[in-house]
Amino acid sequence: MKVAYVTGGTKGIGLAIVQSLLKDKYRVAFSGRSENSISEAMQTLDGYEDYLLPIVSNVKSYDDEQRAVEFIKDKWNQLDLVVANAGIGHFAPIDELTLDQWNETIDVNLTGVFHTVKSTLELIKQSKGYYMTIASLAGTNFFARGTAYNASKFGLVGFTQAMMLDLRDFGIKTTTIMPGSVSTHFNGRTPGDGDAWKIQPEDIAQIVIDLLHMDSRTLPSKIEVRPSFPRKP
Repeated sequence: MKVAYVTGGTKGIGLAIVQSLLKDKYRVAFSGRSENSISEAMQTLDGYEDYLLPIVSNVKSYDDEQRAVEFIKDKWNQLDLVVANAGIGHFAPIDELTLDQWNETIDVNLTGVFHTVKSTLELIKQSKGYYMTIASLAGTNFFARGTAYNASKFGLVGFTQAMMLDLRDFGIKTTTIMPGSVSTHFNGRTPGDGDAWKIQPEDIAQIVIDLLHMDSRTLPSKIEVRPSFPRKP
């Protein structure tokens, strides 16, 4: 049975990926930033407790991510898949964007992925496993009020694609998934009926599963995902 680690796995896209991996017979470690978020997620994963390892970890902290990997090693001594999903968004015109907002966006969305990758690389090399990062269409399309978010996601796409070239010599696959509008709790939102036109978290989770089942000779290294019928302005 294979083992996955999903960062930011307590709600939205991350939680949907955790649920889909469990159904696909994976053992799953997942992280959240607080005990409360972990506890709420576990309530939705009833019946899978023996296949789960919930971990409190903030990807901004390299020490946290190293500690998370030690928990995984102690429990399963194996890691086959890492989904770097944790992310945040601060949106403001450049003249209003604060230093704290800039730093937190870069620290979580870009440096946080670096922390996750560096912490897990030894185990992924051993398994010749798979890295997936959850980026955004904002990683290739810039927009007003998006300086911090665009910079973090443009950086993440470039980071992941360069990493893909570095790691394929080790038999490791690497993909970045770039969703457009997704119905999630991102940036403090609460999804509602008005979000039905958007990509749903389970749609992104299905992409993860499809990638895992694709023949190893083929690597979709960058995947852009859009709503089929976007809402008109």
